[in-house]
Amino acid sequence: MVAVLATVLVLVLATAGLAVLRPGPVAGWLGGGATPSGAAAAPPEPDPPAVLAGPDANAPLPSGAGIRAVLDPLVRAAALGDRVNVSVADVTTGQALYGSGPDTPTVPASVTKLATAVAVLSARGPAHRIPTRAVAGANPGEVVLVGGGDPTLAVDRKNAFYPGAARLDDLAGQVRAALGGTAPTKVIVDSSLFSGPVFEPGWDADIPTGGFGAAITALMTDGARKDPAQARRTAEETNHAADRVPQPDLTAGRQFAKLLGLAGSAAQVTRGTAPAAGAAGQPGAELGTVESLPVIRQVDIMISDSDNVIAEAMARQVALAKGKPGSFVGGAAATDEVLGGLGLPAGEISLADGSGLSRTNRISPSLLTDLITLAGNGSHPELAAIFGGLPVGGWSGTLDERYRADATRTGAGVVRAKTGTLSGVNAIAGTVTTADGRLLTFAVLTDRTQGSLDETRQALDRITSALAGCGCR
Repeated sequence: MVAVLATVLVLVLATAGLAVLRPGPVAGWLGGGATPSGAAAAPPEPDPPAVLAGPDANAPLPSGAGIRAVLDPLVRAAALGDRVNVSVADVTTGQALYGSGPDTPTVPASVTKLATAVAVLSARGPAHRIPTRAVAGANPGEVVLVGGGDPTLAVDRKNAFYPGAARLDDLAGQVRAALGGTAPTKVIVDSSLFSGPVFEPGWDADIPTGGFGAAITALMTDGARKDPAQARRTAEETNHAADRVPQPDLTAGRQFAKLLGLAGSAAQVTRGTAPAAGAAGQPGAELGTVESLPVIRQVDIMISDSDNVIAEAMARQVALAKGKPGSFVGGAAATDEVLGGLGLPAGEISLADGSGLSRTNRISPSLLTDLITLAGNGSHPELAAIFGGLPVGGWSGTLDERYRADATRTGAGVVRAKTGTLSGVNAIAGTVTTADGRLLTFAVLTDRTQGSLDETRQALDRITSALAGCGCR
C-alpha cells in the first residue's frame, strides 16, 4: 500500500500540480480566513519539500502504433459488447495517440459529471458559494426562506451529511435576531429559482425511488436525504444510496419552521414567492444569509462520490451564470455553451442532465480526453479541481475494489478515473501514467454491453492497465 500511495502522490502532483504546489489560489477558493484583528501574525511556514517528483516531463511519448498493438485486441473483448468507442491522448501536448470511434457520441452515464464539473468551474469559478436567504414576508412575522440551489445545506451540524455545509440553524439564529421582538408566525418557501420538471424525463423509472436520485429543487437539505445521519453512517455499504424525501423544498421549510419555534402545523409552511427587496422592517428586507461550501468542494464531492443531486445542482448553476433557466434544459444548454467557449468540440456532446442518469445523453470519447487535457495542462488552473475527486484504481471511490486481479494490477494507484454505469452502459475516463512516466488521458465508452457487470469492468480495467504497464513505443 505504501507503493500505491507513493504512485498516487506522483499522479496528484502531475494532474493538479497548480493546486498542490501553489496552494495560494486553492486556499482562496476554499475561503481561508485572514488573521483576526489584534492577533499576532504567525511566522510564515517554510515551503514544503517535494514529496515525490512528478512524472518526467521529458518521458518518451508513446507511439500510435505501439498503443494500437496493445489496445486493439483488448477493445474487441466480448464483454464490452459490439459498440466500444475509445480515445487516448497525451496530456502535455494534447496529441491524439489512439482512437476507435473517438468522435462518436456515446451514452456516457456518470462520466457526464466531468463535463458538468468543467462547466461549473469555468462559469462560476472555484470560490463561488451559493446563498440561502431569509427575507421578511408581506405580513408581520412571516419569514420567506429563499433557496439558492445549495444541495448540501444542512439542518444542523450534528446531523449534516456534508461536512462543513451551511446550516439552517445558523440562519434561524440570524432571523430571530433580525426580528427582534416580533415572533415568527409562518414560513413561506421560495424555490422558484429552479424551474421545469424535478425529474428528467430520460431517467429510468426507478431513479426517483432507488436512492441515487431525488427531486431537484432550489431548496433542499442534505441532498434531499430523509435521514442524513443514517445515510452518512451507511454511505460506504450502500454506495451512497439513501431514501430521499418527495418534496425537498417543503421538507426544508418545515425543518426551518421548527428551528424558529413553529413546530406542529403544516399550514405554517407554504410555497410562495419572496417580496421584492425592501428596507429594514419592510417586506422583502433580508433577515439572514448562509453560504454553501465553495464550488471547488462541491465538485470534489460530486466526482468522488458520484453524487447525482450535487451534479444536477451544479448544472443549474451553469445555467444561471449564463442567464438561462435553472432547469434540466437550461443546464444542458449552458454546459454546451461553456464547453464550446473553451474550444471543445460542442458538436460531440448532447446533454439532457448534469449527472449522467439520463440515457439520452451523448458524449464522444475524444471530447472527454480533450476536456481532461484542458483541465490538466495548466492553461485553465481553475479546472484542475476535477482531479482531486477522481477515484484511484485499487484505492478509493468507485475504483476501490478494482485493479486487484493479476491482469489489471498494473493500473492500481496510477489510474485515476470517473466511472459510469447504467444497465447496458459502462464507461471510464481519466488519466494514467505509463511505465515510462508519461501522463496520458483516456476515455472508453460502451453502451451495448450484455454480459455481467464484473466481466465488463474487468475488460475496461485491462485496457487502462495496459496503458499503465507499457511504454507503447
